Amino acid sequence: MQIKSVELIEIKMPLVHFFETSFGRTYERRIILTRVADENGGAGWGEVTCGETPSYNEEWTDAAWVTIEKILAPAIIGMEITSASRVWGLMKKIRGNRMAKAALETAVWDLEAKNLDVPLWKHLGGVNKEIICGVSIGIQDSVEQLFEKIETELNAGYQRIKIKIAPHWDYEIIKQVRKKFGSKILLMGDANSAYTLDDIALFKRMDKFKLMMFEQPLAHDDIFDHAKLQREIATPICLDESIHSLPDARKAIKIGACKIINVKLGRVGGHKQAKRISNYCHARKIPIWCGGMLESGIGRAHNIAMSTLKGFTLPGDVSASKRYWHEDIIEPAIEITEHGTIIAPEKAGIGFDVKRNRIDNLTVRKTAIK
Repeated sequence: MQIKSVELIEIKMPLVHFFETSFGRTYERRIILTRVADENGGAGWGEVTCGETPSYNEEWTDAAWVTIEKILAPAIIGMEITSASRVWGLMKKIRGNRMAKAALETAVWDLEAKNLDVPLWKHLGGVNKEIICGVSIGIQDSVEQLFEKIETELNAGYQRIKIKIAPHWDYEIIKQVRKKFGSKILLMGDANSAYTLDDIALFKRMDKFKLMMFEQPLAHDDIFDHAKLQREIATPICLDESIHSLPDARKAIKIGACKIINVKLGRVGGHKQAKRISNYCHARKIPIWCGGMLESGIGRAHNIAMSTLKGFTLPGDVSASKRYWHEDIIEPAIEITEHGTIIAPEKAGIGFDVKRNRIDNLTVRKTAIK
């Protein structure tokens, strides 16, 4: 196929409830959507998963827009693409900007799967039609509010609860959650790089809570200090922000910096790179799972497809549309079963219809690159 055009659309979507991490509090999302069209009029959709500011990583909304418009889209437009797996190579000369690259690469995967009339997850080589779902709960205004949210998600069927932690919201909070809900619930703490090695004693104390994992407790670009922390504590460390590529995963595993890896589709650069990490970790019995970035339904649909790969053995942050949006931009809205799973769709491509009218109503800017 030949890529004829790339459409960039920025939408603004208010969250159902604010989401707070150690980075700050988010009330609405600015999301860039990508629509890639071929010479026959077919189209595939992707999503830029970066934040509004360069806090999670160096990418952010306005920078991603310019990078795609001026550099990345021109690198693929007009090119004969024999396979979606080749798109990464067309952008290889541009360093970094993996979330921007993933927005184009995943859109081409969607387009190719539609042209082949197969579900994207099958086209990627997925093996798990039913994926296990967990939820991520941000820092709340009170412990009581946190309890209420955990109760709601458990009643909805979610099989794993992730709570955000920070130096003002850690030991005592986890202690109270364990006291309230017991040790039977699968519970993990996500620090988003909020701690240092000066906090080793604190993490040793938190070992007694028998958490599934501590996610990215130390610096966003570190694996060395994480290896030291992992040697000191029993709770598995899961790396997130530190893992941008297969070489990153290989080095982290080799030095013992983690026992689990969170794969975010945008952070690693798209489906091809996610598959490489999945295969590597699966062969070495390192569990991985799909992390979330407050995606719209398009990004969430791609996460579902990725989560069907054989390496994804732990519950991911792929949850129902209604947890975040009053109305999503896809139909049907993503829902979970009563036992906390999502069934991968059988429809071609990402498996959901994109609601153009809804997108148009949310659009704040758009452009077409040809």
